[in-house]
Amino acid sequence: MKLTLLTGAGISTAAGIPDFRGPQGVWTRDPEAERTSTLSWYLGDRAVRERAWRQRAEAAVWEKEPTDAHRAIAEAARIHETEIITQNVDGLHQAAGSAPSSVHEVHGSARTWRCEDCGAAGPMEEAMCRVAAGETDPPCPHCDGIIRAATILFEEVLEPAVIDAAIAAAERCDVMIAVGTGLTVHPVAGLFPLARDQGARAFVVNAEPTPYDDLAEETLRGDLQEELPALLARL
Repeated sequence: MKLTLLTGAGISTAAGIPDFRGPQGVWTRDPEAERTSTLSWYLGDRAVRERAWRQRAEAAVWEKEPTDAHRAIAEAARIHETEIITQNVDGLHQAAGSAPSSVHEVHGSARTWRCEDCGAAGPMEEAMCRVAAGETDPPCPHCDGIIRAATILFEEVLEPAVIDAAIAAAERCDVMIAVGTGLTVHPVAGLFPLARDQGARAFVVNAEPTPYDDLAEETLRGDLQEELPALLARL
């Protein structure tokens, strides 16, 4: 069986990573925080960058542990050909043991920093050590340019190669499971009906209704940390 999972913020909240758009999401509670994820604001305003580094320090994504759901997906890959299309930037699928080549991070990774000027990159922990030492807006160690997390910000386009890989994963799967995502952010949300159109069995595991629930063979509203491992075991 070829299995593709489409994962969103809901799979990682149990790891202590808040979502952005939910009722208690970061942007819901503090709309101005969205500026730190907008390219023009980030590049043009040092105060926004300083706030972004404070937020990264508070989130400490690289210190979070995978959840039972992340581990269940990694375990499923021992049995089935599995690919993961994730809207998350936390790297928890790989931390749980999923092969990096099978994880398509459509919004990039918060575990890596990248320089806007020279393209240098490195592990985020490296930059965060500098922040902990007192640098409020650490410049690139190679060219003194602006550095940032290697995530896709508002005003940027998604990486074509990643999107192409995600589309291929949706088209060739036998089973598509949407996990912890409201299926409202496109183009990623459109991969769920695409898989269904190609004949895949489709499932939704999410606390709230989604626009594509009517396409699903089954929708599961309980705790996804319990529902997903049970569903994968059934399949």
